[in-house]
Amino acid sequence: MSIQWLLDRMGQWRAEPAIARGKRLTTYGELVDRVEEWRARLDAQGLRRGQVVALRGDYTAPAVALLLALIDRGAIVVPLTEAAETQREEFLAIAEVEVEISFDTADAWTWDARPVAAANPLTQQLRAEGEPGLVLFSSGSTGKSKAALHNFTRLLDKFKVERQRMVTLTFLLLDHIGGINTLFYTLSNGGTVVSVTTRNPDVVCEAIARNRAEMLPTSPTFLNLLLISEAYKHHDLSSLKLITYGTEVMPESTLQRVAELFPGVKLQQTYGLSELGILRSKSRDNKSLWVKVGGEGFETKVVDGLLWVRAHSAMLGYLNAPSPFDAEGWMNTGDMVEVDGEYLRILGRKSEIINVGGQKVYPAEVESVLLQMPNVRDAVVIGEKNPITGQVVTARVNVFEPEDPAEFKKRLRAFCRDKLATYKIPAKIEISGQEQFNARFKRMRKAEPVG
Repeated sequence: MSIQWLLDRMGQWRAEPAIARGKRLTTYGELVDRVEEWRARLDAQGLRRGQVVALRGDYTAPAVALLLALIDRGAIVVPLTEAAETQREEFLAIAEVEVEISFDTADAWTWDARPVAAANPLTQQLRAEGEPGLVLFSSGSTGKSKAALHNFTRLLDKFKVERQRMVTLTFLLLDHIGGINTLFYTLSNGGTVVSVTTRNPDVVCEAIARNRAEMLPTSPTFLNLLLISEAYKHHDLSSLKLITYGTEVMPESTLQRVAELFPGVKLQQTYGLSELGILRSKSRDNKSLWVKVGGEGFETKVVDGLLWVRAHSAMLGYLNAPSPFDAEGWMNTGDMVEVDGEYLRILGRKSEIINVGGQKVYPAEVESVLLQMPNVRDAVVIGEKNPITGQVVTARVNVFEPEDPAEFKKRLRAFCRDKLATYKIPAKIEISGQEQFNARFKRMRKAEPVG
């Protein structure tokens, strides 16, 4: 069985805590027993190997046990969370979901057999191989969401190597490649999955303090919110050993502040894509945005400033789009990078780079400066079309206290004058009353194409 090695390993730690959610602790023994219960339920419901099953839930013991049982059954799993609720029908249709299993807040579950027969050639290929699958959706920030189909066995192969046991807060959602990576890293090493019902800074800090969590995998946007909220002042976070950050480019000013506030915590940049999995990474140091990425099962190369990756754990392909891989299995990630020996500095998506009269502007660089301004709570930088320069730099800014827009614009430009080249200083400035991140705590930034 593709996951029996993991279940056997988990069985060695029966008395140890596997999942902590609120005040409820589930041991590894209880979790393995729940997997057996789900095996029996799947038998009773007549679930066949290779069926496409949507799992609507979070990091609860019943949902995690079901996920393990579905992998064991050889199902093709489509995790769905509240963050994607508005796109649920679209996702069900694209993945050709045949069965939907949903959990409510009380952990009660419902089973919905849908009148669908999955016929996608990639789905049929995976079924023919007799392997379990995983479908993950892109954020869809540049158009329709793409559905990546993975061979789940390949994704799990790297977890056979035993690593450090840690108490880890599962911040990234269950339908995100980073969330899947966190969950299986933790379970395969006998750690504790700390699950939260909401992901605001105070709730996250309280859960870290209560469970003595050692690892927090998160996003730069959340770390900025943590700094703003000062929730770290009201909870004992001394158990933290490692904060990892990924999913978007980290503003340098945010990284510096986090490093200063948590001097005893290791800060590590991570890198991965829904299509490829999560690469192993090593930051040069806590205050550095330079990172080594790769590890066993991954190869990297840089071509014309763009990062390419070839991975053992790469998806089979998109269910609803052409394959992004070349004939040798390499994928252009679309991320612009600088190279310094073995280290890379990720500058941002090529599609988000702003071209001002032939000069490149990376949004994260400008955002890093704006976040240092007094009264600035958040800032998102994009490019907008301009008939003369091609594009201009536009800043959407959230402020703590109301400020006269005209005076704020003057102050912003004056603040940037000795910190940014003239062409990088925002030409258009908007004070926004809306939050500029989504339910995944990722900046909502969509650059306009030139032309």
